[in-house]
Amino acid sequence: MQGIGWAIAYVTRWAFYCCQTPLALRCAGVVLGSSIILGSGFVGWALVAIAHYLHPLVGTATASILLASCFAARSLRDAATEVLRPLATGDLVNARSRLSQYVGRDTDRLTATDILRAVFETVTENATDGVLAPLFYALVGAMLPIGSVPLALAYKAASTLDSMVGYKDAPYTDLGWFSAKTEDVLTWMPCRLTVLTIALLSRRPLHVWRLCRRDAPQDPSPNSGWSECAYATALDVQVGGVNYYRGIAKPKPLLGDAVQPITADVIDRALQLTRWSVLLWLTVCAIVSTLERFEF
Repeated sequence: MQGIGWAIAYVTRWAFYCCQTPLALRCAGVVLGSSIILGSGFVGWALVAIAHYLHPLVGTATASILLASCFAARSLRDAATEVLRPLATGDLVNARSRLSQYVGRDTDRLTATDILRAVFETVTENATDGVLAPLFYALVGAMLPIGSVPLALAYKAASTLDSMVGYKDAPYTDLGWFSAKTEDVLTWMPCRLTVLTIALLSRRPLHVWRLCRRDAPQDPSPNSGWSECAYATALDVQVGGVNYYRGIAKPKPLLGDAVQPITADVIDRALQLTRWSVLLWLTVCAIVSTLERFEF
């Protein structure tokens, strides 16, 4: 993933140097987004093909390593742990400092409750684009001749583009529009499947779906609000509220009902829901694959 980030940074610097008008930057944004996404998929396909040519086991190992790099499940858990450990001892200064490495909001004045909400929002929003969406494209690719790696890497590239340049604020307003829209489109389907999965795992699917329909559309993002809301309603907590970015207050819609407060245990249960979702998707795909083989 570092290679994708380096490529994005290099092309971004070139675009800002060569393009001086909004129209030129928007065109450069299309070139940036499409080249990084398609290029990442092609490089993944080529590496696996070359490795398979050398030896099938080498090809399998290469594909496994590349796929593992697309999933952020462990990094999400580690990030949550890094923040929650000092928070558990009352060390707010250290907890705020650790949290600032993972969120864009101002953290220097956050209370313990605010920190817990920020961690919960981070692990639930990124559960989709960091874990389940790459898995979705890997599973789709496994059913196609192209294979899992190219589609998973292409999606990961789109997600990385969105996180690096997909901002509405200057100087990325024009350059990042294509990357932001592309990531929204690519995440739409796996996000809805994630909501459905979380609803089923909660054992209260109608309750989760009803509250998501009520609250999630209020979020400006077509995906992150749905993901956060699904976890919040499944665990009977509420997310959203006022966040500060560079000293400027930006309210976010409230998602879910505050039946209980967000605690470290609730965050751990959210991470468990993500793990169960991964296992459920893999199990369903394995069953479908087995049935297809049995039919023939």
